[in-house]
Amino acid sequence: MFNIRFAKDYLLYRLKAKSRHGLHSPFVYRLVDKVIYDFDAQKVYQTVENIRNGLLNDDRMITITDLGAGSHVNNNKQKRIADIAKNALKPPRLAQLLYRLVADLQPANIIELGTCLGTTSIYLQQAAPSAKVYTLEGCPETAKIAKESFKKAALNNIELITGNFDDTLPGVIDGLDKLDFVFIDGNHQKDATLKYFEWCLPKVHEHTLLIFDDIYWSEGMKEAWAEIKAHPQVTVTVDLFWIGLVYFRKGQVKEDFVIRF
Repeated sequence: MFNIRFAKDYLLYRLKAKSRHGLHSPFVYRLVDKVIYDFDAQKVYQTVENIRNGLLNDDRMITITDLGAGSHVNNNKQKRIADIAKNALKPPRLAQLLYRLVADLQPANIIELGTCLGTTSIYLQQAAPSAKVYTLEGCPETAKIAKESFKKAALNNIELITGNFDDTLPGVIDGLDKLDFVFIDGNHQKDATLKYFEWCLPKVHEHTLLIFDDIYWSEGMKEAWAEIKAHPQVTVTVDLFWIGLVYFRKGQVKEDFVIRF
């Protein structure tokens, strides 16, 4: 049933989605032309992908602690690291898009909900080396593997915080004067997603970018995305199917874009 619904949602998205052509917003046109559709290889890509390849060949078993909506692929508690890398890590095309979004924005701080094995965290940190990255993970054993990944990448500016997001996220937000870049890739339930969004709102500013992962994961996530788009503080959203971008630009006409990716 999931595959049928997901395929239908994807087909509808493809029918509605636009490329850079026909966009009347200079801000979104530039974003699409210079960032989203910049597919040129960067030196850092190969570094991170080498770490991914190591994880894809790691036969160690770990015990998964899942505090969210689980997996559409495998909900076993005992999993091989290689299987997690195959099924749960952001694919290179999407992880590298996140890299470009950070590189373009150059935020002072980055929050990631859902560290997994750490490859996306590395992309985020490498895109803005001076930024402080706070990455939150619910599973202690997964977090241990992520720390190994960070060590391989020789990164010291990532703070990995383990525990339930409900317990860890408020403290991270409270410790920052403002939020620059937040990537919400965890839990995947409507109420939790909207709760994290609401927690972020007091600290957002004109240049903040919030990114929500798997906005078509379930009917609940689709409903959460619709509510986020409709929020009065939100001015621009970009639906890329796999992720949704949320901006709070002052003076911007409120508009929702569906962009082919």
